[in-house]
Amino acid sequence: MSFDTQRAARLALVGLAAASLAACASRPKPQPAAPAPQPPPAQEPAPYTPPPAPPVAQGPLPGSVQDFVVNVGDRVYFDTDEYSVRADAQPVLAGQAQWLNRYPAVKVRIEGNADERGTREYNLALGARRANAVRDFLIAQGVSAARIETISFGKEKPIDAGSTEEAWAKNRNGHTAITDGAR
Repeated sequence: MSFDTQRAARLALVGLAAASLAACASRPKPQPAAPAPQPPPAQEPAPYTPPPAPPVAQGPLPGSVQDFVVNVGDRVYFDTDEYSVRADAQPVLAGQAQWLNRYPAVKVRIEGNADERGTREYNLALGARRANAVRDFLIAQGVSAARIETISFGKEKPIDAGSTEEAWAKNRNGHTAITDGAR
């Protein structure tokens, strides 16, 4: 290589190195200009604000299964080896009758239940008598018999699987289940 070529190559390398260093050098960031002061807003009348909406009704939809269960009650209880409607069950059944009369398209199934004591056959018969006692009460309150069916589960579907007096008391019941026509 000739002397001039070597010299040109060195100069090119020095120039390249200088350009690289210049590119890596940090520069101060430009500062944003301070915003121009804003004039105070003119006094305008406050915009019309409509009154708040009334609260949305909470609770179950009227005529629904949940309405029946929550606001009326779907279960009454019986004494040991008894199928007559107890005094504390009468207001619940009266409420069921009023609700059913308000919603005439609703059909129900009365499910008679017993506790675990006694034979299967005895408890099925007792559950049937309990279901029929509830049915008869509702019919006496003006509910059409055509809207009510009954079934006995005896001791087959306990609410409480325990073997205590408290568990047995829960399992001696008549359950009113809505089968059709609810919202």
